Amino acid sequence: MEKMSLNEIRKKFLDFFKSKGHYVKSSYSLVPQNDKSLLLINAGMAPLKPYFMGIETPPSTRMATCQKCIRTGDIENVGKTARHATFFEMLGNFSFGDYFKEESITWGWEFCTEHLKMPVEKLWVSIYEEDDEAFEIWNKKIGVPEEKIVRLGKEDNFWEIGTGPCGPCSEIYFDRGEEYGCGSKDCKPGCDCDRYVEFWNHVFTQFDKDENGICHPLPKPNIDTGMGLERVACIIQNVDSIFEIDTIKHILDGVVKIASKKYGISEKDDISIRIITDHIRAVTFMVGDGILPSNEGRGYVLRRLLRRAARHGKLLGIESSFLNKLVDRVIEVSGEAYPELIERRDYIKKVIAIEEERFQQTIDQGMEILREFIQKLKENNEETLSGENAFKLYDTYGFPLDLTKEILEEENMKVDEKAFNEEMEKQRERARSAREELNEAGWESDELFDLSEGINSKFVGYDEYETESKILAIIRDKEIVDDAEKGDEITIILDKTPFYPEGGGQVGDRGKIYGKNFKIEIYDCKKGKNNIVFHIGRVVEGKVCINENVKASIDVERRIDTARNHTATHLLHKALKEVLGGHVEQAGSLVTPDRLRFDFTHFQGITNEEIEEIEKIVNKKIFESIKVDIIETSLDNAKKMGATALFGEKYGQVVRVVSIGEFSRELCGGTHVRNSSEISLFKIISESGVAAGVRRIEAITGRAVYKYMSEINKKIKNIAVALKTNVNDIENKIEVLNMELKNLQKENDILKNKLASSSLDEIINSAENIEGINVVAYKLENLDMNSVRNLGDKLRDKLGNSFIVLGSEKDGKVNFIAMASDEAVKKGIHSGKIIKEVASIAGGGGGGRPNMAQAGAKDPSKIDKALSKVKELVLNSIK
Repeated sequence: MEKMSLNEIRKKFLDFFKSKGHYVKSSYSLVPQNDKSLLLINAGMAPLKPYFMGIETPPSTRMATCQKCIRTGDIENVGKTARHATFFEMLGNFSFGDYFKEESITWGWEFCTEHLKMPVEKLWVSIYEEDDEAFEIWNKKIGVPEEKIVRLGKEDNFWEIGTGPCGPCSEIYFDRGEEYGCGSKDCKPGCDCDRYVEFWNHVFTQFDKDENGICHPLPKPNIDTGMGLERVACIIQNVDSIFEIDTIKHILDGVVKIASKKYGISEKDDISIRIITDHIRAVTFMVGDGILPSNEGRGYVLRRLLRRAARHGKLLGIESSFLNKLVDRVIEVSGEAYPELIERRDYIKKVIAIEEERFQQTIDQGMEILREFIQKLKENNEETLSGENAFKLYDTYGFPLDLTKEILEEENMKVDEKAFNEEMEKQRERARSAREELNEAGWESDELFDLSEGINSKFVGYDEYETESKILAIIRDKEIVDDAEKGDEITIILDKTPFYPEGGGQVGDRGKIYGKNFKIEIYDCKKGKNNIVFHIGRVVEGKVCINENVKASIDVERRIDTARNHTATHLLHKALKEVLGGHVEQAGSLVTPDRLRFDFTHFQGITNEEIEEIEKIVNKKIFESIKVDIIETSLDNAKKMGATALFGEKYGQVVRVVSIGEFSRELCGGTHVRNSSEISLFKIISESGVAAGVRRIEAITGRAVYKYMSEINKKIKNIAVALKTNVNDIENKIEVLNMELKNLQKENDILKNKLASSSLDEIINSAENIEGINVVAYKLENLDMNSVRNLGDKLRDKLGNSFIVLGSEKDGKVNFIAMASDEAVKKGIHSGKIIKEVASIAGGGGGGRPNMAQAGAKDPSKIDKALSKVKELVLNSIK
């Protein structure tokens, strides 16, 4: 068997199926598109579900892909076994009602034996126990001996997810030899030992399972195969572990080099090395597909993998940030097959570096919480941390269990691992249930999709605002009807339409559809399967019938305003890259007639100077009156032109390229102005953060800018009237008023301090001597924290050996301060601990050092009650 690199195997597979008439599609993003059933793409067929379901028409009835996938269900086993991985590549060939079992099996065998050069005597196959058709093909046509064809039951060799498409499977196995076996004479595929490795699953989707569990033959059966690239590479390269194949070993060698360790010496170190190797592959690809660390969804998966890898770096003795350095190793072996990694190298490294730094802070935060747990255990004479608290550290603070155990052992303590594992299992069960619900939902059909089956319509709205059209379907209350009357809420499908359906961040058009005796107001448009446009509206006049000829007319003014904002987002995207850096990528957008919203990747707030520069660049391009060119071309040609593709966006083979001169060139299906000057003006009205590493800009263009400036001008005039000055002198007037206000505040502070000082004797007289300490607990009126602190300093100077607690309310807020002399501290007084308990009575909290602490609270009515607690706390504290 000829040894090949992983990259060679991938290329051979795709080239082979291209020679068999397959359209070879580059890998889809790890982020599922229009599929709420999945958090991340986890199988080669997952992005192709719309084709299998008939919701969309595939670019070819024969396809082949190498799909990047993420699975985290067995994350705890990654690194501990030779097989488990979070990131992997899945080779697959697919037929959508084209060829079936005979071709799938024949080509599978041909590729394995003639192109991968696998020895025929090493290959076995399994089939579904009732699939005689597959048996005949394997045995009679291919020539596989009957004794090497294993029939397995439904659990092993029948693919189904709830109701919907399903079918039998046939798997190809490689015999690794007796030394890997269990020794049983009956050992064969299906045995739990390591001898027979299943590496290529052929799914024959030939049935449609109904709610009663009955399988009905599909009129056009499908083929879905999956072959794990890393698994087949293990076989071809004759290695026992995925961490030994060429590409992954290259990454592993980088981990070893940074850690100054030798692989294969310590099993504990080896586990950490393997975990880092696997996880850095996963996170590099995830960030490359636009996923950012967060506390939910796929962002949480990314954060968990990153932090797990960083933690194992610490276990290996790597103290500084290192994960972003390993990104280069991943790109060295995968960049040719996945060029987006090369294009986004700097961005990927920056995201990972920032998250790794954040993890350092998280570890510190977790350490503080764990210290509090340990202190409570000591106070209660306990030595076992509850599983609930250990899980809280793990789940909320990303604090690994092994670190918790290690620290507890230093204190001669332990963790209730059984209870921890129970909490972990509860979390897994919640996730599992959610996945099962989503998976079933993922195959459910949309009612509108079903109702529009077999209907074709054409969108002509890029060039036409009004069309002569024909009504193909009327949908009311989720049913196709022949007519609708005044007042009915309906959805209409036309043979051709100027209405743009919602998509690409742009809202759908509005307008009207009318005939001789009726009128329909259209208030929204959605896109259906095969790009059908659903016109959603209300009959406002007359009666409308199917097959009638109509006029369809959009709200032109609204469309043009929307187009202004959409073209402005392209200018804004490029301006952001110029001002903030090449790491900026679009992370979402909303384009309406009134405004635009643009989300993008950036890791800090934008300064006023940067906002001004961004505005300046966009408006400069508007004033230059640049022609906007839009062409349709192939995806490959668009990339050669340098067109920007958006993270995770799903593109067909024919795409629209929108070019604003040489300044901006993006793939986009939206509507645009013909010349940048039509935008008129561009104004940013807000900038904010919406998620970790994602910022948002909201802006307006054209008439909205004029309206905005008019409103601002009106406010300025009203302000001038209120200040009793003219518009041009507003700034000077405000400076004068600010100076007067500062002087008044100073006078007020002086008066308040004098008033507080005049009460000094009264407060001193209230002191009570407890065990030689002069204790004061006193309520003040209307003093801020600074004034309370100044008074406390004076009291401490006057009282000598003392402990002072003062409370005051100002503007509805409660402030407490506690001060202790050195002698009081020596006797056991701790200001921070006492003030924390005092403030809690008034609904607040705080803390500090033994000699000085402060706190805030919410309930002014409880100040007296809180201060009355001071004497008891002092008595309990004195040694």
